[in-house]
Amino acid sequence: MSSFAHDRFQTLLRRLAQAALTCGLLLAVLTGTAQAGSRIKDIADFEGIRDNMLVGYGLVVGLDGTGDSLTNAPFTRQSLQAMLERFGVNIRDAGTFRTQNLAAVMVTASLPPFARHGSRIDVNVSTMGDAKSLQGGTLLVTPLLGADGEVYGVAQGAIAISGFRAQGAAAQITRGVPTSGRIANGAIVEREVGFELASLPVLRLALKNPDLTTARRISQAVSTLAGVPTARALDPSTVHIDIPERFRRDIIGFMTEVEQLQVETDQMARVIIDERSGTIVMGPNVRIDTVAIAQGSLTVRITETPQVSQPNPFAPGPVGVAGIAGTSPTTGTVQVPRIGPDGQPVKDASGNFVFDTITQAVPGTGTPTVPGQIGGGAQTVVVPRTEIEVDEQADRRLGILRRGVSLQELVDGLNALGVGPRDMITILQAIKAAGALQAEIQVM
Repeated sequence: MSSFAHDRFQTLLRRLAQAALTCGLLLAVLTGTAQAGSRIKDIADFEGIRDNMLVGYGLVVGLDGTGDSLTNAPFTRQSLQAMLERFGVNIRDAGTFRTQNLAAVMVTASLPPFARHGSRIDVNVSTMGDAKSLQGGTLLVTPLLGADGEVYGVAQGAIAISGFRAQGAAAQITRGVPTSGRIANGAIVEREVGFELASLPVLRLALKNPDLTTARRISQAVSTLAGVPTARALDPSTVHIDIPERFRRDIIGFMTEVEQLQVETDQMARVIIDERSGTIVMGPNVRIDTVAIAQGSLTVRITETPQVSQPNPFAPGPVGVAGIAGTSPTTGTVQVPRIGPDGQPVKDASGNFVFDTITQAVPGTGTPTVPGQIGGGAQTVVVPRTEIEVDEQADRRLGILRRGVSLQELVDGLNALGVGPRDMITILQAIKAAGALQAEIQVM
């Protein structure tokens, strides 16, 4: 090889090495950027791949006296009669019978997508009547119906509950919810939901949190994967995907690659408030304009703490003074002359004295040997004590939050004012009403 050819060959090798290094760095940057996002598998679902809800009505037997009372739950009595008649036992003419070892229940289950005939699913069991507990119960054969009224499964088995109930004559204790339970693999799938995934001409992605920006980013990522503009966002929650020609024979493989794509999600600024528990959740994009906040209120607290004042040792006791005889003094009426302004008795036109009727105490009807008690001596008395406290919260100051502060700065500023979660809810609503909070407030 000539020196000229050798030099050109070395130059070509150096350029290839530089190109490989550049591509490696670019791939590392792109990989790092992609890993900062979320998988499409976690933020969207393929349309058509979904669960189906099933429900059924059945009977649970084997309860230890904690089931429905047949007098208060007529549907349980009718179900028992119908079940026994199917086994050739007629109890309609048996008169009154009592048992609390069974309960009427509702059975619910979720039929997963592509569940095949004969596969098993879990079921939940919940009481309908006045049963106290399902502990030790067994669910009898219960058909599970879909929204179309067709039977898609049959449930039966022993129930497992997470709570218990114990009681005695004067007390009881309940832990958890003993009136609902679960049967693992308690139902057998009897009918399949028809859905041919391999024959779909197009795919649709349904976003779990609808957003226009996120939908557009998903469509761009899918089109980049396919190499052609095969995906487009129809609305904030739907992305339409035309299956590329090279993936026609392997739709599952194409869906798998789409699920693993990394997309950076975007959401509008939102503040979620739960007033019942005082919980506040703010998104990372919450911003506010310049606003001044002063939080405080006048609190007046009145506390009554009455005290008992007792006499000193060896102090003289109450003095008994002979009063009106009897323990229950009564009142009566007497006639007394009317006295005029001059101090003389008043007479009418006929010269007769004028009398007035007045009410005064007369001896009671109680035991005459008990004298009345009239004051005197040392006695035990209750002395009122009232404490009044006024809190003007003078330590609260007027705070100013600058324009465009971040979520962390907003929380730090409100915490600096000594604001708790309950007061923070009111402040955020007031900032929103003033037009300074650039976020949506949702109150749960």
